[in-house]
Amino acid sequence: MAVETERSRVRRRRLGGRLAVLGEREFTRFFLGYTTSLLGSSMAPVAVAFAVLDGGGTGTDLGWVMAARILPVVLVLPAGGVIADRLGSRRLMLGSDVLRGLVQALFAALLAAGHAPVGAMVALVAVWGVGEGLFMPAFGAIVPGLVGRKELLADGNTLLGLSRSVSTVAGPALAGLLTATRGPAAVLLVDALTYGVGALALAGLRLPDRPAADGAPASTVRELRSGWSEFTARPWLWITTAQMGLFNLLVWAPFLVLGPLTAQRDLGGARAWGLVMGLYGAGAVLGGLLMLGRRPGRPLALATLAGLLWVLPSAALAAGAALPWVTAGALVAGAGSAVCTSLYSSTTQHWVPAALLGRLTSFGAFGSFALGPLGLAAAGPLADRFGTGAVLALGAVWQVAAGAVVLAVPAVRNRRWEEGPDT
Repeated sequence: MAVETERSRVRRRRLGGRLAVLGEREFTRFFLGYTTSLLGSSMAPVAVAFAVLDGGGTGTDLGWVMAARILPVVLVLPAGGVIADRLGSRRLMLGSDVLRGLVQALFAALLAAGHAPVGAMVALVAVWGVGEGLFMPAFGAIVPGLVGRKELLADGNTLLGLSRSVSTVAGPALAGLLTATRGPAAVLLVDALTYGVGALALAGLRLPDRPAADGAPASTVRELRSGWSEFTARPWLWITTAQMGLFNLLVWAPFLVLGPLTAQRDLGGARAWGLVMGLYGAGAVLGGLLMLGRRPGRPLALATLAGLLWVLPSAALAAGAALPWVTAGALVAGAGSAVCTSLYSSTTQHWVPAALLGRLTSFGAFGSFALGPLGLAAAGPLADRFGTGAVLALGAVWQVAAGAVVLAVPAVRNRRWEEGPDT
């Protein structure tokens, strides 16, 4: 009994160390607001998907609406990185939350009034995407300032990843239920309100504004060129970015378009798809908990291996498997996704100098998402021509092949956590 008591004390001390980042006031304030906002954001895609389908739209229509959200993200990302480095991340994120909240409120009003054709949906999600394109590079650059101490950086990213994971458990499940009972408009109204909570949290942060990367005003073109040179000088960064971009084209985009379509046709509709995405989020929670307090010696190699787990849900859908198999695959893939996200975010923030972080984050996000709109727009037509299973199976095969190629690159396989920031 005494031995067990001592073991319990050790576990409690270890857990307290892993949650030490919550002792940082600014991080905790941001964490709470961001988590609330994420809950609404994770509900919105389910509502949008079934707003299109329930309104008589096809898989191709759904692909166009989803592409209209991602394309502005891609176009805005590079400028967002420059603005974040020049003006400071907090201001940019605050404006983004306000913009996205207003868009979702208008979207909800149009749906409730019955005046939301596909064209209007495309326009609204495009403005939503502009807000996301501004938010993403600023988010990547603000985290080191929130945690204060560098040794807390990985745990901070893991907790933020956990908040994303928890929201993907609760969000799609709530969205599926609320969409089925109250309609998509109610979900989008909730999303608008949660953006307001996120904006209030950002407004209360006490952080110094970041100076420009070179300490003096410079043209946007010059800063973009400088950032691009720094980005391409880091093989570990551009190689993993290229892999993520092709993943979004060949795996994630078809899954997002053909998954709901398959769920509506074969698996039980919105509730079934909400369950799939909810269990994906549950897996991400488990993966995030496993990462707390851990510093793998070769983080990029582990992240690449974890990404191979994404084969499972795509393969299950491709094979026409029953709902339990699809949800099981999503659960495991969610765990792998959490490990990847935590490690990629932490290593970038650890190895990239602070003055370059906004721009290099934006280039990384740009490369990751640039091909996404094409994948979203093409998934429906390709499925009509070659079959849903063939498109999803191609993604699964690609994921295995790409992982093997990336692991063969020494700059990825051998990069160690203890290496200092790049110069």
